[in-house]
Amino acid sequence: MPSSLSRTLSGALAAGAVLSQVAHPLLRGERLRRTTIGSVVAFAAASVTDAARRGGPRAAATTLAVAGGLGLVAEAVGTRTGRPFGRYRYAGTLGPQVLDVPVVVPLAWTMMAHPSVRLGRHLARDLPAGVGDVATVATAAWTLASWDLFLDPQMTAAGHWSFQTPRPHLPGVPGIPLTNYAGWLLTAVAICGAAHAATRDTPGSTTPQTVPAVLLGWTWLGSTLGNAVFFRRPVVAAYGGVAMGLTVLPYLRSVLAGRDTRP
Repeated sequence: MPSSLSRTLSGALAAGAVLSQVAHPLLRGERLRRTTIGSVVAFAAASVTDAARRGGPRAAATTLAVAGGLGLVAEAVGTRTGRPFGRYRYAGTLGPQVLDVPVVVPLAWTMMAHPSVRLGRHLARDLPAGVGDVATVATAAWTLASWDLFLDPQMTAAGHWSFQTPRPHLPGVPGIPLTNYAGWLLTAVAICGAAHAATRDTPGSTTPQTVPAVLLGWTWLGSTLGNAVFFRRPVVAAYGGVAMGLTVLPYLRSVLAGRDTRP
């Protein structure tokens, strides 16, 4: 795919994902369900297309296979054994399923894994190779896992999945056990570590950080404001806003300062 076309396509998909999520507080019922699925598909497509801009078709396919594949395996094991997230089940409201897991779920892992790895690489870009790899995976995994502080309260409130034993839980956030967040962090480390190891940019690439920065910035800011103002979940806004902000804010500051062309 020509670079100009992939740039335009990834930007358009990112814009579509953001705009569809902006509409979430205004929608109800079937429209909200379809928009939720559509926004995940657009977001994941934007991430995969951005990966193609940086490393070609092979990087795009690898990103989807690694993040989506490991996400699917973790969810399939989780729904059957209760590990590593705790026992939970899907309500069958998120479309077609594979191994009892909605297809949109591994796409959700993919959509956030790619920009999280971009963030990790960018923040660790000046560190020595070995230390930089560890820092990349650590910051990427934290970013990906902290997103769940927003995601699970929203999806359980909408009835898309539920936990069999939702205790103990974070103060002010009932319905989601602490084991779920621990499982997310463990899975995020595996996914981000594998994605970082398996994908490399085209030598000499200076592709800007625009698409990953927009996707992560919007997810952090939109989720924080949405929970605080529209969904009336201020505690969720506080947890997620602080946790995700620990990595997203330094990343955005660096990108906006003009240091966005290096990995």
